[in-house]
Amino acid sequence: MTAPARPPVLLFDIDGTLLHAGGAGRRAVDRALHHHFGSQVHPRPATLGAMRLDGMTDRRIIRLVMEALDLPFDDPTCDAVLESYVGFLEEEIDGPGFRVMPGVERMLALLAERGVPLGLCTGNVARGARIKLRRGKLDGYFDFGEEGIWGFAHDGEERERIVAAALRRAARALGRAVEPGQALVIGDTPRDVAGAQAVGVPVLAVATGRFTAEELRAAGAHWAFPSLEAPGALAAMLGEVAP
Repeated sequence: MTAPARPPVLLFDIDGTLLHAGGAGRRAVDRALHHHFGSQVHPRPATLGAMRLDGMTDRRIIRLVMEALDLPFDDPTCDAVLESYVGFLEEEIDGPGFRVMPGVERMLALLAERGVPLGLCTGNVARGARIKLRRGKLDGYFDFGEEGIWGFAHDGEERERIVAAALRRAARALGRAVEPGQALVIGDTPRDVAGAQAVGVPVLAVATGRFTAEELRAAGAHWAFPSLEAPGALAAMLGEVAP
């Protein structure tokens, strides 16, 4: 009898995919910038609130926001702003509007019971990711340690660098080679799709963020569902069905 195929290594985006932070991230960025630059960021440009930051890494967001505010950008300044940001995020995350996306808790529990390798592939900095997941009581499903499967914002501004880093850590954590086709990125934006495709990793997209399933399919997602509780989503994550 042929042994069943291994389920793919699952690499989850956070914002818009696992949860919605209710604007806590934007509020924390605003506070961090005011903390460091004071009156230089007041009044806030009207265009800033309209910026489409979905799927961007935290480092990229800070760069673009600082450029929009005509503030000089360099890596040490970015690091300092991000350090302040996570401190403010600890406070803002308890604000209104936070919610875990439909089906996420049940789905993660089922995957964990089956021993599916669960990882993160997110544009959040590591502390920000932990704060958000802890607020939603989802942090227990993911290992943030040296043997964890994850890619965070410190791996690069571009999503493809985060995906590649997550694959390297998956191989180390599992003690075996993990080829791109043996993983699956789960995200909610065209940037998630593009970053995974650049590395050769297939994508399951969910329309729980700002983009429709049709838009995500058009961007190249192998699967696109209304949410992670949709029929077929679990089977796709387990590698039981082809795109």
